[in-house]
Amino acid sequence: MNPSAIRIAPRLLGLAAGAWLAASGAWAADAPPAAGLQKEEASIPFVNHRNIRDWQADKDQGLWIQDERRNWYYAKLLGPCINLDWALSVGFETGGASATLDKFSAVVVPDEGFSRGNHQRCQFTSLTRSDPPPPKQKSKQKGVNKEAVKDQKQPYSI
Repeated sequence: MNPSAIRIAPRLLGLAAGAWLAASGAWAADAPPAAGLQKEEASIPFVNHRNIRDWQADKDQGLWIQDERRNWYYAKLLGPCINLDWALSVGFETGGASATLDKFSAVVVPDEGFSRGNHQRCQFTSLTRSDPPPPKQKSKQKGVNKEAVKDQKQPYSI
């Protein structure tokens, strides 16, 4: 092999690797965030002044939070929050005197069962701006079979 080719080969390999890394990094940066979510962290100030307008649980994995300006946020939780999906009310723990809800905050879910007074604290891992939550699916209720009702004998009344 030519001695000059031996010296040039590592340089070409380095340039090719650099070009590949730059191209793959640019592709990853252009990837859109998850549906309806933005990547950058957000915060909601003055939570202690009734700045939360509405909220909706995302099963036990997270929750959508709406501020008084009708902006929606999504709080992803550290782990499953068992009673969140059925909770009638929740509290928010900001962890500081600033009363700012951010990725270091938590949602407090009261226990609605037999052991009242207990609660579950579910830590946020992120809080990002979001689209509104998807509409809840209506459960299909079984209708009354009108023919079966007609065939039944009516109770005797005096």
